[in-house]
Amino acid sequence: MLNQYPLWKYLLILAVVVVGLLFALPNLYGEDPALQISGGRGASMDETVRERAVSLVKAAGLAPTEVTMEGDRLQLRFTNADQQLAAQAAVETGLGDDYVVALNLAPSAPDWLTSMGALPMYLGLDLRGGVHFLMEVDMEAAVTQAEERFVGDLRTLMRKNRVRYKTVTLQEEGGILVRFRKEDERAAADTLIGREMEDLEASEDEEGTEFNLRLTLSETAIRELKRFALQQNITTLRNRVNELGVAEPVIQQQGLERIVVQLPGVQDPARAKDILGATATLEFRAVDMEGDVQDALDGRVPVGSQLYRHRDGSPILLKKRVILTGDHITFAKSGIDSRDGSPMVNIRLDGRGGRIMNDFTKNNIGNLMAVVFIENKVTTRMRDGEPVKIKQTIEEVINAARIREQFAANFQITGLDGTDEARDLSLLLRAGALAAPIEIIEERTVGPSLGQENINQGFRSVMVGFALVLVFMAVYYRVFGLVANLALALNLVLIVAVLSMLQATLTLPGIAGIVLTVGMAVDANVLIFQRIREEIHNGNTPQAAIHSGYQKAVSTIADANITTLIAAVVLFGFGTGPIKGFAITLSIGIITSMFTAIMGTRAVINLIYGGRRVARLSI
Repeated sequence: MLNQYPLWKYLLILAVVVVGLLFALPNLYGEDPALQISGGRGASMDETVRERAVSLVKAAGLAPTEVTMEGDRLQLRFTNADQQLAAQAAVETGLGDDYVVALNLAPSAPDWLTSMGALPMYLGLDLRGGVHFLMEVDMEAAVTQAEERFVGDLRTLMRKNRVRYKTVTLQEEGGILVRFRKEDERAAADTLIGREMEDLEASEDEEGTEFNLRLTLSETAIRELKRFALQQNITTLRNRVNELGVAEPVIQQQGLERIVVQLPGVQDPARAKDILGATATLEFRAVDMEGDVQDALDGRVPVGSQLYRHRDGSPILLKKRVILTGDHITFAKSGIDSRDGSPMVNIRLDGRGGRIMNDFTKNNIGNLMAVVFIENKVTTRMRDGEPVKIKQTIEEVINAARIREQFAANFQITGLDGTDEARDLSLLLRAGALAAPIEIIEERTVGPSLGQENINQGFRSVMVGFALVLVFMAVYYRVFGLVANLALALNLVLIVAVLSMLQATLTLPGIAGIVLTVGMAVDANVLIFQRIREEIHNGNTPQAAIHSGYQKAVSTIADANITTLIAAVVLFGFGTGPIKGFAITLSIGIITSMFTAIMGTRAVINLIYGGRRVARLSI
């Protein structure tokens, strides 16, 4: 008989409806103001810290609604933002600088939903509130740093190939100046550098009795260096943001020298800046075995050496020349030394770093090599009512070990304070150091209240559009219009469910895409219902009109939706953040509307009219 679905189709539609409702449901529960505590370098997160944090909060007269420990992060939930801010002040004062205390918003969906994998969709910065930073990368500093590395490499290269030179110096105006006493020495160096260092361009000149070779980075090398600096900084910032526990942060390139960082849900921009500015790397230096440490402490530091201190404060003399930096580290993993059970970090270098380390250890067996930990932080403090940026560089010697044998790309670092520090150090090294300094040139904070206002306005726009469509369809198409309205409501539920399942981020442009989808979703039903009307006017029976209306309108509906879907895909591929948000919701809405408007309404119409004699259709 016409207009009857087999049982499996009804079951399929029912399953889709149930799953859609299940995954859309978490979005109704909202979010709680929360305090997230994670350990800094060398600080452990365990039950002791949990009890201490809770006691600090309770001592301040506050009562967290829930306390959870997930991995190395502790989360305390509160009923309102005032309690959250008061708790932050109490915990930061009590725990000190060893712990990162961040403000965020935590989903309040019940455990039975989250255990099934049903989580709310993420909200963008304009809806949830948070902080927005526009950062500019200091490309001149990146070029200068590269030239500084070449100074050491040039000296090593010429010594290795027995090319005599007078001095190798970095020029203030940029470039490297190499001085020679003889013209044939300069010619030999020019040939050697041209063969071994393709990134450098050389020019010759004379100053009195000296023969000079001026070296500058080639345009190709500078372009590649700037591109690498930008991408490396993006990678580093993304890894550092993980410490804040931010859901769906936006970290992307803007132009050739800038990076946009958006942290939805973070309400403390000062803390966010501290985290983003904190990077770590290592330097490997030879220990000055001949210099006198006491003389260095008295101000008489040997030429070519520099005074450092171990973590316990004891002094040590190191050579100024850096053997290797953390830029060459490709992998770092914490572990336990099988020999004595002490914590360690396994290091793997890239090809060039491995060759440098191989050559150094080969020629320095029996000597000491030190590992210097360097952490750079930029913090903002208020002085006389004005924000002041304070740059702080922490340099400390982790260990100084004797080179027992030649090694290259794989080795271990020991001398750490504990397993937690080993884990944190390995994480920081994997994240890498900033390839070039960055400066925050624009900062915006979107408060939760403004985000909530945007949500309310977006929700009202969807509801107004939805209500107008409901009224029009019910009046103009009667029973069929009510069925279309039911499908439209299901379509909204499915859009939210799919966004939640994909853990996508909803923004204001995304809401605009949903509003547009509300209007487009009934287009398919309008085409079908008008076709049914035409079939009835042509004298067909109601059952035949329903069958023909759905059958003949499908190809037109598919063509119209496919072309719109192609446009949405193009928008997603070539658009930026807001445009991508619009394209995602539009694409999801098109796909779900095809299901609800064709298969969903047909199922309901079949249940109402199918399998029986019908004299007249309410359309």
